[in-house]
Amino acid sequence: MSRLSQLNASVLQRTVGSMRQTWARDRVLIALMGQVFLTMLGISIVGPVMPLYASSFGVSAAMVGSLVTAFGLARIVMNIPAGGLCERLGRKPLLVAGPLITSLAALLTGLAGEFNQLILWRFVQGLGSSLQTTTAMTVLADISTRETRGRSMSLYQGSLLLGSSFGPTLGGFVAQAWGYRAVFFVYSVLALLAAIWAFNAVRETKGCSPADTSPTDRSVSTTEVQTSPNTRNSVLALLSDLGFLLVSAVTLTVFFTRSGGRSTVLPLFGSQRLGLTPGQLGFTFTFISIWNLITLNWSGTLSDKLGRKAVIVPGCLLSGFSLLVFSLSGNYALFLIGAALMGLGTGLAGPAPAAYVADLSKAGRHGLTMGMYRTFGDIGVSVGPILLGWLSDQLGYAFALRTNGLMFIITGLAFGLFARETVKRSMGTQPSEARHDRRT
Repeated sequence: MSRLSQLNASVLQRTVGSMRQTWARDRVLIALMGQVFLTMLGISIVGPVMPLYASSFGVSAAMVGSLVTAFGLARIVMNIPAGGLCERLGRKPLLVAGPLITSLAALLTGLAGEFNQLILWRFVQGLGSSLQTTTAMTVLADISTRETRGRSMSLYQGSLLLGSSFGPTLGGFVAQAWGYRAVFFVYSVLALLAAIWAFNAVRETKGCSPADTSPTDRSVSTTEVQTSPNTRNSVLALLSDLGFLLVSAVTLTVFFTRSGGRSTVLPLFGSQRLGLTPGQLGFTFTFISIWNLITLNWSGTLSDKLGRKAVIVPGCLLSGFSLLVFSLSGNYALFLIGAALMGLGTGLAGPAPAAYVADLSKAGRHGLTMGMYRTFGDIGVSVGPILLGWLSDQLGYAFALRTNGLMFIITGLAFGLFARETVKRSMGTQPSEARHDRRT
């Protein structure tokens, strides 16, 4: 009986320990979800108002577009340094500093007296956004394993999507009631709340084991930092990794489509070719977001069980097909079918690429890897509106949408054919992989 009692006590102890570890991971994840919701609510609240506010300074449409470029360029410049700062300073300081910088820049944007100041403070907002986003992705890599990474990424992106869905509506009401400048003051408050939330709710995860999210032995952590390659060699190693390049191409295409195909060409195509009203266009984008939300958690679970390629490749193909459907639309019904397919496709392809990159990341390189990865996405954000806008002017909206769709299909097939899988097709990872994740 005594031996049986000892066995039961041991099982109970392990069960309680496992529950505590799971709660520790979930606490960090929930804290990140709260921060990204506030952050994206702030970023998206200025979306519908930014062009109108910029136009009030009497500048051309091209100059208005430069505000988007300034924000994206700042993120491109800061992503890799932000990753390096993550490894040197820790995660929590940057999760607080990023929103604080954004809050100050948003306040100064609302107080701007001339257009050049708008460009400057929009650039600074991009710097703050890069610090927060790159660091948040690094924290997700810290606390997850290959068994849980897809689900963690999908929950994080679900919170991001919720914030970006409610923001434009809130921004429109604020602008209508109190004017354009008031929207940036609200943005400033939301960013400040995100910083306060991170300071109080997010735990430091630098040097943490995914198994318990508690700091590992500092002597081990110091050794890892001392023996890890310098930044230049680390960047070259990533750029020579075919899997990293292919998944980055997928992410570049996703963001290229988000800023170019979806946010630039589709509204113009729907309005000028199909005669859709602003209300119909608004419902279309809400419809895309609804299907995104339905698909995201399902996608993360599938990527953990079946592998990353099992959702990334179908997601890319479905997204590409949706753009072809949009280009062939002659009525609103077919336009909505394209929207549903895009929501499903981008939802499937959403969390898995980031999980794949985290799978590839090495000890002491989570920040740099995520910074590099985010840079590819921000290049897509910056290039998409310019290139697809030019194609629309030269060859028509339908041609631009088909080009975007073909780009999705090609990158998806290339990833499926040439990228290596990082997760076994089973209900759990192999022991060797689990050990690898604990080391990374």
